[in-house]
Formats: sequence, structure tokens, C-alpha cells
Amino acid sequence: MSNKDEKPGRTVEIRLVREWDAQEILALYHEADWWRDEYDPAQIPVLIRDSFAFGVAVDSVSGRAVGMGRVLSDGISDAYIQDLVVRKECRKTGVGRSLLASLLSYCMERGVTWIALIAQPGTENFYTPSGFIRMEGYVPMIYHSAERKETDDAHKT
Repeated sequence: MSNKDEKPGRTVEIRLVREWDAQEILALYHEADWWRDEYDPAQIPVLIRDSFAFGVAVDSVSGRAVGMGRVLSDGISDAYIQDLVVRKECRKTGVGRSLLASLLSYCMERGVTWIALIAQPGTENFYTPSGFIRMEGYVPMIYHSAERKETDDAHKT
């Protein structure tokens, strides 16, 4: 799958992978501010391999990752889109939508049709054209152990 970037002659290919350069993926997590200091970057290959699907948007000129997204699922009933991010300079070019479409297709082709995500505030308009709607009557929740609270508090200072 390819998309025209705003730069002439440049395309982005979406690849579903089981491995990728860990430093490129780490850079995308850092760009989204989703990587915590206590996470071990050496675990990125496991994160990729153990995802139900892991998509990488690859720049045709540099061959480097300009976006990524993954799906967590048991492969039977439910799936969750996780960690969808595109480099700032490649946003609003269709890269994110293509990544999302590839991940959705992967799930649907395998019979997994209940697909959800938790969107960051202000990103609903990105997801709704792809068929996502608000889950009225549901509240996203996160487990907040004492250990997690200490880590969260340390990040605030």
C-alpha cells in the first residue's frame, strides 16, 4: 500500500512486520511521548513480535519508518488498536489513515471484527471516517497500582 507524501516522487509503503529496527521504533515512541524511562528498549523486538499485527509506514526514499501502529488481540474475538503514531512532518498526508486501514484489514480478514481503541483527546476526527464511534456508556480505565503511581509521580516532577 502506498501513499503520496507532499514531497514529489516520495511514497510511503505500509508493511506488516514481525521485526524492525528497534531504534526507529523507539524514536517514534519518543516522538509521541509514549516511552517511559523505566521501559527497556531491548524489549522492542518482543513488543513487535508479540503484537497481533505490527504495521510500519516506510518512506520510499530513506527506507526508514515514518509511522507505526499495532494491534493487540487474541485473534478470535476482540482487538485493540494501540500506539498509532506518524512523524510530525508526515502527518496530514494519508500515512496514518493507511496504517489504520492496513491494521483494520488484517483483523477483519482473520475474522476479528470487534475492534476498539482509546483515542487521545482531539483525535476523534481522525478515527471517525474509518468507522470508529464513541462507546457511549463505557468508561476507559487503567489499573493504577502503588508502583505505577510512584512512577507517574516521578514523571510529573
